[in-house]
Amino acid sequence: MSNLQGRSQSIKFLAFVSIVLLVICGIANAAPSITLSKKTGPPTSRILVSGRGFEPNVGVNIYFDEKDEALVVTNGQGEFDNAKIQAPRSARPGQHWVTALERNNDKGAQKPFLVQTDWRQFHRLNMQRLNPFENVLNVNNADGLGLKWSYATVFPVTSAPAVVNGVVYVGSLDNKVYALNASTGAFLWRYTTKGSVESSPAVANGVVYIGSDDGNLYALNAKTGTLLWSYATGHAMGSSPAVANGVVYVGSYDNKVYALNAGTGAKLWSYTTGGGVSSSPAVANGVVYIGSGDGNLYALNAKTGILLWSYATGNYVTSSPAVANGMVYVGSDNYNVYALNASTGTLLWSYTTGNPVWSSPAVASGVVYVGSLDDKGYALNASTGALLWSYATGNFVDSSPAVANGVVYVGSGDYNVYALNASTGALLWSYTTGTYVESSPTVANGVVYVGSDDGNVYAFGPRYGREQAQAASKRPDRKTLRPDFSLKTSKPVATPSGAKL
Repeated sequence: MSNLQGRSQSIKFLAFVSIVLLVICGIANAAPSITLSKKTGPPTSRILVSGRGFEPNVGVNIYFDEKDEALVVTNGQGEFDNAKIQAPRSARPGQHWVTALERNNDKGAQKPFLVQTDWRQFHRLNMQRLNPFENVLNVNNADGLGLKWSYATVFPVTSAPAVVNGVVYVGSLDNKVYALNASTGAFLWRYTTKGSVESSPAVANGVVYIGSDDGNLYALNAKTGTLLWSYATGHAMGSSPAVANGVVYVGSYDNKVYALNAGTGAKLWSYTTGGGVSSSPAVANGVVYIGSGDGNLYALNAKTGILLWSYATGNYVTSSPAVANGMVYVGSDNYNVYALNASTGTLLWSYTTGNPVWSSPAVASGVVYVGSLDDKGYALNASTGALLWSYATGNFVDSSPAVANGVVYVGSGDYNVYALNASTGALLWSYTTGTYVESSPTVANGVVYVGSDDGNVYAFGPRYGREQAQAASKRPDRKTLRPDFSLKTSKPVATPSGAKL
């Protein structure tokens, strides 16, 4: 009996050894693979790369396209975690490739990374109407813009488009919210409200948030347009929502500012002003800044809605504030543009135009850009308010400028959308639509999107497609990649326990 037990134990031991050898061989022979902490992002995005199935204790070079960005050393199991690389500032919108390659051979793995310079809400997340990642359009090629496509709605489009993940979202006075293919203008879906949609959409975490003159704020599935929830205010809504930290902030003509849970629509707080709120909120550093028909600009605690300060302009504040470098900029119906201390509301400077300022300022490189109903666009020194230049259009400018890569884009009541040199105000390009351009342009992925009161949404891009043709990179041949021998070995980036990348 003991012999049988011994033989059985020997068989079990040999089986165990065989399994271990198979596992070891499997690890040794497993094809390398890598994972990325994110699949898409703008130029300069930080990407953490992890790898498996490499040889143990070997150097691995990590490339973005053909540029060697990092050198790591695998552990005893042929693995590495959270090696840091960065998408170059020059990476054009489109698909690019991350490659991890053993230094002494061409054994490695590749994953695609999609570069996008999306514009997710009226102010963008920087609250300055600035796209800092635009690297296709510039002062040297904006004169070559041409019409890519247009899409006709039934009534005027005063809403400013949002562009996210290859889709354009925009409202129309025909009571509808539209989703269009950003490349072709092809119709994807629409959602019908019970009132005109002047509000500009905000898109976050796969949800489109937008107000309607029927008094409701709507949350729609970004892929399908299906209603997720709606919240009824007491009056029409022309304010464009801002989304930050899981909260949607928006104003209503019922004199209130609302903070709603972005996932459920539950009200977190509201603040009552002395007039209708058509201004759109800017959210920065835990503060909500918003204008009111009572002539005040308000600064509210973003978590509680408690008033921090207010500044009286003396007339209706339709303009939506911009926030940059500790200052808040906003226009007023009393013809002025104001710069206030963002923490205290103290007046720093004001500049007087020839008519009410409904346009919302854009801020870039120390300059404030804004339109006025006196038919002009202005560039003001952000620190002092001194006039740098002005550009005369043929009619009112209530469109809000967008700034990207040295170019200012703005619409006018003279039927045109303009591209101006941000430094000099020189005209680079213009396009004539069928009537007023009250919509505010959006610049994303080398394309300018804007609506017109003629009922169309327009998309303009480089006329000959040269920039688009250069955008996406080809999948690199691993045999042609050359390591940068000056790179020092990178240490993996530590991540909090249980964190999801």
